[in-house]
Amino acid sequence: MPIVSKSFRGLYAALCLLFMLIGMSMTMIGATLPQLLEDFGWSYIGAGAVMAASAVGFFLATYFAGILVARIGVRKTIFFGIVMVFTGLILFARTPSVAVNLMLNLAVGAGKGFIELSINYSTLRIDKSGSGRALNLIHGFFAVGAITGPVVIGLLLRAALPWTLLYRGIAGLFAVLAFTVTLLPFSLLGDDTDNLSKKKISLVRYPAYWLGFACIFLYVGVEVGFSNWITEYFFTVFHLPPAQSSFMVSLFWIGVLLGRMGIPIFYKGNRNDVLLISMGLLMSVSIIVLTIAGFLGSLSILAIVAAVLVFLAGLGSSVIYPAVITFVGNAFPETQSEAIGFSAMGGGVGAFIFPLVMSNIASVYGIRTGFVFYAFFSIAVVLLCVMLLKSIKRKKMGSINPGVD
Repeated sequence: MPIVSKSFRGLYAALCLLFMLIGMSMTMIGATLPQLLEDFGWSYIGAGAVMAASAVGFFLATYFAGILVARIGVRKTIFFGIVMVFTGLILFARTPSVAVNLMLNLAVGAGKGFIELSINYSTLRIDKSGSGRALNLIHGFFAVGAITGPVVIGLLLRAALPWTLLYRGIAGLFAVLAFTVTLLPFSLLGDDTDNLSKKKISLVRYPAYWLGFACIFLYVGVEVGFSNWITEYFFTVFHLPPAQSSFMVSLFWIGVLLGRMGIPIFYKGNRNDVLLISMGLLMSVSIIVLTIAGFLGSLSILAIVAAVLVFLAGLGSSVIYPAVITFVGNAFPETQSEAIGFSAMGGGVGAFIFPLVMSNIASVYGIRTGFVFYAFFSIAVVLLCVMLLKSIKRKKMGSINPGVD
C-alpha cells in the first residue's frame, strides 16, 4: 500500500519541502552558536535566552494554531506562519543586541509553530490508513533541513564567507513558498467543523490528552537542547575545531533522517508501540553514554566514540515525535486539530525551558553537568511514552465498553 494516495501527492510533496525549511531554520542558531558567542560577545545566559524566545513563540503558536486551523483553514494559518518566519530570519543577526535578536527569534518560533501544527494536521488527514508512515516520512524532510543547515554553516566558515548568509538565504526560500501555498489544493483535506467549546470539555478528561503533551514536552526539550548545545559540547569537551564541532549537529540529524525515511519504507510491521519504546531506549542509552564519555577526558578516540553516539541518539530520536503525534491524533479522530495542537504545544514549552535551564547549568557547573540533565530526562521520555500507550489502550477499551476509561 502506498504511503500517500495519488490524489494527495502534490500537496504532500509541497508540505515536505516546507517542513525541510523548518528543519533548516530550527538548527541554525545551534550551528552558529560559537560565532554568536564570539562575534557578538554573548554569554551562555544571553544565548540561552535567545534560543528560549523561539520556543516561547512556538508553544504559544502551536496551541492557537489548532484553533485557527478549525476556524480559518490550513492555508491561511500556514501563510501567516511563513510571513512571521520570513520577517524574523531576514532581520536576525544584523545587530549584536540580545534584546533585538530575542524578539526576532520569538517571531520565528511563532511562525514555525503555526506552520508545523498545520503540516502535522494536514498529514494526518492525508494518511487515511492511520498508519503514521506519512507523518514519519514528512518529519524525515525536517531532518534533511536540520542536516543541511549546519553543513552550509561549515562550508561558509571554510570559505571565509559571512555565516549570516544562511539566515538570509532561507528567508528568501520561505518567501517563495509563501506564494506556493496560495496555489495548493488544501480543499482535498476536508473541513474540521467540530464545535470548539465541546472539544475542550471532551478532551481534558482523558489522560492521553495530557500524556501526549508531557511526552512531547520532554522529548522536544531533550532533542532541541541536545542539538543546540552539541556543537559547543564537542568544541569545549573534546576540543574539536568549530567546523568539525558544527558537523555534530548534522550527524545527529543524519541519524534522525535515516530513521524517519527508512522506517516508513522498510518497516512492514504494525507494532508501532514496540517500535516507539525500542527507539526511545536507543536514544536514551546513547545520550547517557555520551554524557559519561564527556567526563573521561578529551582523547581523540573518545571524540570518535562520542560522534557515533550522537548518530545513534539521532536514530533513536527519529520515531518519537511523529509516533506520539500519530497515536494522539488517532486516539481523538473527531478533535484532531486541538488534540495534536496541545501535544505540539508541549514541545514548544520543552524547547523553551530546557535550553534556558541548560544555559544556567552550563554557566554555573559546566557543560558536562548540563548534559547530565539531558541524560536524566531522556529516560523520563521513555517512561512517559509507555504511560501514553497504556492510556490510549484504556481509552479504546472504554469506547468499546462504555464506563471503562
